[in-house]
Amino acid sequence: MRLLVTGGAGFIGSNFVRYVAKATGYELLVYDKLTYAGRLENIADLVREGRVGFVRGDIADEESFKRVVSEYQPDAVVNFAAETHVDRSINEPAPFIRTNVLGVFTVLETLRRQGGDTLLFHVSTDEVYGDLYGSSAEAGEDYPLNPSSPYSASKASGDLLIKAYARTYGLEYIIVRPCNNYGPYQHPEKLVPRTIIRLLHGKPAVIYGDGGQVRDWIHVEDTSRALLLLLEKAPKGQVYNVCRGNYATVREVVERLVRYMGFDPSEKVVYAKRRPGEDMRYAMRCDKLRELGWRPVYDLETGLRETVKWYLGNEWWWRPLVEEAYVLADTPW
Repeated sequence: MRLLVTGGAGFIGSNFVRYVAKATGYELLVYDKLTYAGRLENIADLVREGRVGFVRGDIADEESFKRVVSEYQPDAVVNFAAETHVDRSINEPAPFIRTNVLGVFTVLETLRRQGGDTLLFHVSTDEVYGDLYGSSAEAGEDYPLNPSSPYSASKASGDLLIKAYARTYGLEYIIVRPCNNYGPYQHPEKLVPRTIIRLLHGKPAVIYGDGGQVRDWIHVEDTSRALLLLLEKAPKGQVYNVCRGNYATVREVVERLVRYMGFDPSEKVVYAKRRPGEDMRYAMRCDKLRELGWRPVYDLETGLRETVKWYLGNEWWWRPLVEEAYVLADTPW
């Protein structure tokens, strides 16, 4: 199989590329804009070894993307390319609309105009379902979309565009919606690496609001395994949730990390103003994925401990990002 992986130098994208390069003989070409969160360092060893190709480019750049698709002729476009940080979307929504909506439109138009049967394997998010706080519901794939932030609204828009193109033009697609990922190569603006790095600098961990936000936490390698399985075995023209059932509040995760690093949460956790429009609970059902035979490997304790070890052992990777990501600042974006 020949895969064009857009956004393949980002967090989940690079972990997926690394997993596929190890587990299969597929041909891989990464197409990435290399924004602040997409770093060539994430896949540099694979590129040097010739196991993965790389082209720098923007999915919203029609001419560039069209040229790469025409020359490479992929069997599937695996689209991770996205602006993803909710805080940034609140302060500056425009880049999210450009990449997550117009970028998806450009991908769709390119595939439509070239004809053929190239699959669009699109990575979305559980946040498109919105806040399930006050309910015991778990969102199945047919659950109504009810996004709360500019980020989640832009992702929901991309999902709906894809489904519309499938119905109107016969586009082949699979949409996947993962829950909260953590693990190696995650940008320090996100909760888990930010907490680890602040503690290493003698700073307290920061929780926005009361920390009662409930998330389902999945290690990125489990996500990568799920995505490869879906790419190879899932019926096309469908949506698949990717979740773990590791429900924990933000406060619980932060306190675990603090303890794993040898500190007392009562002394090393501070609270900041709640984020505007904060969703308090995400929850999904993943029956469709499990019916295909996927089973996760990491429980939350093992996954978080392994993640702490990775960041402790890879300061070279995160050190250049600390200042630009405001990791050491105590207030939100």
